[in-house]
Amino acid sequence: MRPFTLKYVFPQRLPTVVTPYRFDARRQLNVLPDGRPAVSDRALLLAAGTTTSTAGSKTHFDD
Repeated sequence: MRPFTLKYVFPQRLPTVVTPYRFDARRQLNVLPDGRPAVSDRALLLAAGTTTSTAGSKTHFDD
């Protein structure tokens, strides 16, 4: 028998997440597949909450 609390502690499965943008190193920002900056897509920002990337840690020593 499985304890009641373990039902909520362990997720059943992780959701599949597809990031609809990529980091453009030349422009130093996240871009959508059509080339627009990711921050210009209001629906994406509402769904994701942010368009952060690891660019800062790769380009700046003080991060």
